[in-house]
Amino acid sequence: MKAKKGLYAYLTGGALTGAVNGLLGGGGGMLAVPLLQKVAALPARESHATAIAVILPASLVSGIVYLLFGLVPLEILVPVALGVSAGGFLGAKLLARFSADKITFLFALLMFAAGVRMVF
Repeated sequence: MKAKKGLYAYLTGGALTGAVNGLLGGGGGMLAVPLLQKVAALPARESHATAIAVILPASLVSGIVYLLFGLVPLEILVPVALGVSAGGFLGAKLLARFSADKITFLFALLMFAAGVRMVF
């Protein structure tokens, strides 16, 4: 029975994360990381890595929908996608070099900065 509860929690958390990611054009990872830490009891490094891995398919699906509805200017998409890919590669390589405490602090700092930016 416990496995089913976990499965339902994972499916619900995943659906919520995907909806936020699709609706807001990103940000699902900011929801996925705390959910993975609380619900799945993953340590910081694994929760961040898992969040990135699960956001990829959500972002691809959302991106295809955005493309089909003509909401993506292609002249911006290609250079930004290349930059994001390079940055994602670098970030993934750096993840292994930081302690769990530093990762958690950086994530909290980023969430705080995003919140302040949204208010102002």
